[in-house]
Amino acid sequence: MLQSNMKRLLIIRHAKSSWDYPELSDFERPLNKRGKRDLPDMAQRLSEKNLNIDLFLSSPATRAIITAIGHAEKFGVKSEEIIQDSRLFHASSKYIQKVISETSDQITSLAIFGHNPGLTDLISDISDFDLWNLPTCAVCGIDLPIASWQEITGAKGSKFYYDYPKSRN
Repeated sequence: MLQSNMKRLLIIRHAKSSWDYPELSDFERPLNKRGKRDLPDMAQRLSEKNLNIDLFLSSPATRAIITAIGHAEKFGVKSEEIIQDSRLFHASSKYIQKVISETSDQITSLAIFGHNPGLTDLISDISDFDLWNLPTCAVCGIDLPIASWQEITGAKGSKFYYDYPKSRN
């Protein structure tokens, strides 16, 4: 259980996507074979941590929302309950922070699904975790010493969780 003056953020990069369909826009690219394999495994690993996630927030790009749905299902959350925000598609760290800052303070634990380099930069900007690159389908959990999501800009949290598909290979 988090203290009332804490917020928990799970930052999840979309699973590996396919470049096999040149007729599709970047927004529409589906998962590739590895992405389809990694997603259920990573979602299962996260669900085994028995974390409470109050809200799932995702870029609506195909690869991101499929990743969000795969995780949400493991937490008993229906796909239509995932909030899709087009501003998260290839957003910078600062822009992601702006989107997060609009989250209701009733939400204690937020899972956000999106894209690099914004997510890696976000981790660097708001935590003590020095990460060069957030791999596809990786999850980074940060506890933030803030009472309101509006305080995220300038906050420095602590990494409490980090996992990625190849960590068990």
